[in-house]
Amino acid sequence: MKLKEINRTAIQSWSPAQHHPIYLATGTSAQQLDASFSTNASLEFFELDLTDPSLDMKSCGSLSSSHRYHKLAWGPYGMDDEGHPSGVLIAGGEHGNVILYDAAKIMAGETDVIIAESDKHTGPVRALDVNPFQTNLVASGGNESEIYIWDMNNFGSPMTPGPKTQPLEDISCVAWNRQVQHILASASPSGRASVWDLRKNDLIIKVSDHSNRMHCSGLAWNPEVATQLVLSSEDDRMPVIQMWDLRFATSPFKILENHTRGVLSINWSLADPELLLSCGKDNRILCWNPNTAEVVYELPTSSQWCFDIQWCPRNPAVLSAASFDGHIDVYSIMGGTNQAQSQRHISNAFVNLDPFGTGQTLPPLQLPQTAAPPVTVNPLKKPPKWIRRPVGASFAFGGKLVSLENAKPNAQQPASHVVHISQVVTETAFLKRSDRLQATLSGGDVDGLITQALLTGDFEGAVELCLHDNRMADSIILAIAGGAELLEKTQKKYFTKTHSKITKLISAVVMKDWHDILKTCDLQNWKEALAAVMTYAQPEEFSSLCDLLGGRLEAAVDAQLQAQACLCYICAGNVEKLVSCWTKAQGGHCPLSLQDLVEKVVVLRRAVEQTQRSSPTAIGILLAEKMSQYAGLLASQGSLSTAITYLPDNTNQVCYTGVVCVCVSYPQVDQYAPGSGGAPLYQPHQYSSSAAPPPAEPPGFFSQYTQPTSPVYPGHPPVSQCLSSSPTSRPPFFPSPSSSSSFTAPPSSGGSFQHGGPGSPVSYMPHIHGFWAFHELPLTLDMKAIYFLAGPQNGWNDPPALNRASKKKPPPMNYTPPAPITAPIMAPLGADPQAQLVPSGAPQQHQQHQQQQLSPPMNPALPKTSMEGAPGAPTGDVIQPLRSIPAEKIMKKPIPEEHLVLKNTFEGLIQKCLAVATDPQTKRKLDDANKRLEALYDKLREQTLSPAIVGGLHNIARSIESRAYAEGLGIHTHIVSHSNFSETSAFMPVLKVVLTQANKLGV
Repeated sequence: MKLKEINRTAIQSWSPAQHHPIYLATGTSAQQLDASFSTNASLEFFELDLTDPSLDMKSCGSLSSSHRYHKLAWGPYGMDDEGHPSGVLIAGGEHGNVILYDAAKIMAGETDVIIAESDKHTGPVRALDVNPFQTNLVASGGNESEIYIWDMNNFGSPMTPGPKTQPLEDISCVAWNRQVQHILASASPSGRASVWDLRKNDLIIKVSDHSNRMHCSGLAWNPEVATQLVLSSEDDRMPVIQMWDLRFATSPFKILENHTRGVLSINWSLADPELLLSCGKDNRILCWNPNTAEVVYELPTSSQWCFDIQWCPRNPAVLSAASFDGHIDVYSIMGGTNQAQSQRHISNAFVNLDPFGTGQTLPPLQLPQTAAPPVTVNPLKKPPKWIRRPVGASFAFGGKLVSLENAKPNAQQPASHVVHISQVVTETAFLKRSDRLQATLSGGDVDGLITQALLTGDFEGAVELCLHDNRMADSIILAIAGGAELLEKTQKKYFTKTHSKITKLISAVVMKDWHDILKTCDLQNWKEALAAVMTYAQPEEFSSLCDLLGGRLEAAVDAQLQAQACLCYICAGNVEKLVSCWTKAQGGHCPLSLQDLVEKVVVLRRAVEQTQRSSPTAIGILLAEKMSQYAGLLASQGSLSTAITYLPDNTNQVCYTGVVCVCVSYPQVDQYAPGSGGAPLYQPHQYSSSAAPPPAEPPGFFSQYTQPTSPVYPGHPPVSQCLSSSPTSRPPFFPSPSSSSSFTAPPSSGGSFQHGGPGSPVSYMPHIHGFWAFHELPLTLDMKAIYFLAGPQNGWNDPPALNRASKKKPPPMNYTPPAPITAPIMAPLGADPQAQLVPSGAPQQHQQHQQQQLSPPMNPALPKTSMEGAPGAPTGDVIQPLRSIPAEKIMKKPIPEEHLVLKNTFEGLIQKCLAVATDPQTKRKLDDANKRLEALYDKLREQTLSPAIVGGLHNIARSIESRAYAEGLGIHTHIVSHSNFSETSAFMPVLKVVLTQANKLGV
């Protein structure tokens, strides 16, 4: 709807938003002439009075000027300090002039109205804009790419935003960014737009259309999105408005196309970013929604072009349009009609008096009316943002007040709409008395019923009434009088109805239900929960409660909470879970970390023993593994005697793949010429009663629970079984020197032995000077030797692994164990292979006779031999070769067809690794593993493995086929942890070595 009009051929500018009343400044437009061809120029100010129904605007001041103007900009500079109460009007002249006018002085009729003036520009000044953040800064643009930034505090020295753009061209428009105060944009008729950063004093980006038909006539920044701007084209071949986003400035992200001829001016509403005005050569004024690229409103216009259009800063519904027909029209975008205003305006141009001076009043003037074609103006499709209600309220039934509040919207976040419902109370005293009456009535009834129940001895009914009336204290007191059962029921109901921060704690203390507390408490408060358990829990449930809390902490996502589970397991005395949790928390295999664990375990077991007055619990597999690792570390550092004390009693729990014999002392060697008939090569040290006793065993982790055992004998269980003979057994030692004697061993039974397995010679023979010497040397037992269980040995002197496993035969029912061995197993030359020995406890003379009988004569037919070996081995003539004992050939069963895939898969994987491996040590490991896997194949032949282990082995084979070695290692761990260790100890460690090497080599 048209509100006002001014008959001027002029450019325009609205007063700042801070100024009241609203003024519109007009200046004679350069390069335009009216019908009188007048060359006069002037500045005029008009007041927008919407209470006046006429179309005329009241003139509030004018100033004759010698300049015609291309651009006007009215800024609020000086309004705060009253220096310029109406702000400053900046004018761009046709001769490069930039002139500052005091608007208040012009409207007051004063003559000294020019604040400052400069003609620094080359050519006409067509572009002006005032910085919205620092109102003292004004940007102007002229010819030859000239852009100046003027400071109205120091107007004489303008600055430039950066070097001039090339090629030199006119600047048609400039605009400050509405979100970032130091960003300025400029555009030229050629269609190129430049963005300047005043902090860097440089050009930061250029945007231009690739069609080269974009003749830029307007530029405007998005009021809310700092990186978006619009450019309009006045070329009739391309009458479009382009929307650009500097984040991807290769092409416009949206194009507004509805004008049929070139666009002459654009203006973006600061009050509603969804309203963008444009006017063009097609005589249309359109209002766009830039977000949807649709026209939401079109203003009725005349048949002339509109060359300048502007929103009113103070009244967001008002806009003005200057056209070439000599009019400036003011419109309202909110719709309406102005027909009555137009007729009234025309009628007021005539006087209802007699033109002939008769003084008589003439009848109303009847003018011919030309029926104007009806103009249909559709309203805005969406209400503008400035008419949205900031708040609202309405009363509802029951004294309810419904209120709403629309927060200031954010461009980056969707608007939120919240409705509040509140209760309005005006008669407070009335309500208080009414509530008191109701309480009296209801309380009297309940008291009567409680009295009746008590008089009849119905304590349970009285308690129910008290609980119903929420009289908790009365219900508890009555429940105490009613007995323990009623008290317990009442307590439960009380805790069900009562909800506070400490209700659960009180309930646990009273009801002694700590399981619920530990299952539901916040793990961040685990210390408080543990303290409560230690204070109130019964001794018989204390350990399980600590285990429960420890399990929750160990399953937590937070790594710090997981580590705290160790303390709970210590309180519970659960050594196995402590070891498991500590292993997960530490993660590595640092010796100091293992030392910390052993210290905690030793102290914990001692504490459990003393506090519970009982022997410590049996050692689990995981603890046994850690103790074996700890003993291995001690042994590797030379602490052999200490290391043996930390080995578990049950060797099924010891992590090992072979048995390594470590000598603590060495035998005395007497040399005799071959065939001289002298004494045997090795004589044992004989300890008399006066001799010094053997060195005492150092105290250790297991020594306090062990006692000496007898030496290892043929036919008896091997060392690995002797260790597990009883929970109070001492770690195995060789026989004491007092009971040792020289003897020869019986011949080999003919059975082949697996490396390190039960019954193998390796399990019995000491390790002399780094050699496995039982094939070459007759040994004496005059030494203190310790069998130490260790991990895989990859040295140069590994014992050979045989390809056949011993075929064990069940002993007969009347089987009598043979006499114990008290001399070396392998006999020197000339000895009687069938000689039997007497037990170590036989009379001394019998032993001496036996010794003389078994002394082997030297064979003079043998040549002198020099046996050379590693450093430390006996050399020269002292070693005599032994006769090789023929082995019994054993036929093996075939592997069942369904399990043959295991053998093929494992052997194939080893061959792949051998083909890739370059390290000799790795190849030796793989060769050794290939031999040791025979133990697995023998168990498959005998079908002695449990279905769970066989299924797990098939799963490992499938993971090998898919090259998922990490998955295979996980399955391996599961099998070991869920099976009998003695059933898998012969092959599972070897299989782990193969999987690890395959994963490392990436075959």
